[in-house]
Amino acid sequence: MKCRRKTRTELAQLAMALEVSASPKPGNVDRGHDYPDTRLEHFLASTIFAGRALALAEKGEPGIGEVILEAVKDTNCHAGGNTHFGAFILLVPLVRGGGVEGAIREVGATTVEDAVAFYQAFGATQVRVLERDALDVNDPAAIQALRDEGMTLYDVMAYSAPRDMVAREWTNGFALSQETRDLLFAHGSGKEAIVQTFLDLLATHPDTFVAKKFGVERAARTMARAGEVKAGKVSLEDFDEECLAAGVNPGSLADIMIAGIYLALNEGWEWDS
Repeated sequence: MKCRRKTRTELAQLAMALEVSASPKPGNVDRGHDYPDTRLEHFLASTIFAGRALALAEKGEPGIGEVILEAVKDTNCHAGGNTHFGAFILLVPLVRGGGVEGAIREVGATTVEDAVAFYQAFGATQVRVLERDALDVNDPAAIQALRDEGMTLYDVMAYSAPRDMVAREWTNGFALSQETRDLLFAHGSGKEAIVQTFLDLLATHPDTFVAKKFGVERAARTMARAGEVKAGKVSLEDFDEECLAAGVNPGSLADIMIAGIYLALNEGWEWDS
């Protein structure tokens, strides 16, 4: 029986589920291991709870910032903490815009109120930020500063882009998300393609979440170590265990993986073969 075409919302939820279910993805929660406070089922629950907000994005209302805030509200109702905040930053404009070109238009049209809603969402999570960041989400004056400066949500992402690869996607045309999509097609289909694509990304792009948590040198070493796995010098399983033991979790690349999977699914990539 031929299935009906899935909605953008359904494909976004599927992308979230496929990313966390693939294993091993060095350092990150997957079907092989949990973190002490965040488990696989927390991520899977979030894929379900995010449906209402993603459907709002697909309908095109309200604004992107408000949709991200709604997604955070709906998915922060479990004990696992933040699971998909970075993914929402990418998925909401992609779902709303119907693809990359539409997403580029949507992010360029964001407003100051989108930025305010985003900061409210950010403040409700436990996302790691740089202590020296002038627009501190934990500072109540930051929202007033956004209004005083007339900063749109795109402006906020541009401000963060040099230090945050997820924010950078807004300013570079979702370049790494598109690279991820292309790698998935190149690696074939199914969960093995996700694992290999993630390893490719980890070997070529220093994860900015790791950099914020441990410093840029550790992010660079992690990238180099992934290159050794690709060269056959280290096993993927050993690299995974090293990352887990050290608390190195490449969360930004995981968010970009989700966006790439979403783009691939929209273009007919086969996830179940």
